[in-house]
Amino acid sequence: MRILICEDSVLLREGLVRLLEDAGHEIVAALPDASDLLAAVEASAPDLCILDVRLPPTFTDEGIRAAIEVRAAHRELPVLVLSQYVEERYASELITAQGGAIGYLLKDRVADVAEFVESVDRIAQGATVLDPEVVAQLLSRRTRDERMTRLTERERMTLALIAEGKSNQAIAGVLFVSEASVEKYVTSIFQKLGLEPDESGNRRVLAALAHIENTGGTPQTGATR
Repeated sequence: MRILICEDSVLLREGLVRLLEDAGHEIVAALPDASDLLAAVEASAPDLCILDVRLPPTFTDEGIRAAIEVRAAHRELPVLVLSQYVEERYASELITAQGGAIGYLLKDRVADVAEFVESVDRIAQGATVLDPEVVAQLLSRRTRDERMTRLTERERMTLALIAEGKSNQAIAGVLFVSEASVEKYVTSIFQKLGLEPDESGNRRVLAALAHIENTGGTPQTGATR
């Protein structure tokens, strides 16, 4: 996989380069800020962009705004945002914007190399991967949605696992049901939440966001992460 990294910390940037190269990926660019990000994307045609939320010059929200701009210019390009903290102001906009797959992870996750590399691979393959802390932070400022009351207990469990970025196959394993049963739950969830099919195929992301915004965000399955 061809990966572009945009991270101001030399230590973390070089660490990501080494970690991902060791995992068999090609780093096409490693930038210290977002000033040349769009040009670098055009020139290197990466399969995935990894960006820090806070970049020079102000170290506030340059990275996440750059991620939104990249998604607007290259709609199908998967983007992974890394952050020390959850930037709530732009997180919802980034997650709900139409485009390629999205990931939002706290930097602590990089310490678990195997889990981080797996997340990178899943995002590149089209999955939406959200850090549990991102889910919790976004949830804390939202109110309940009447639509959520239409879901059965099993559908709520399924939706919570979707919000964690799990595939139908993985959800089937957690809930100890067949993958066909999970597909039925997912179809019912889409219908009850009023999510119509569209060309962008983002109903799964929108359903996950509905869970993030309006529920506790934790599946009552007894499973551990």
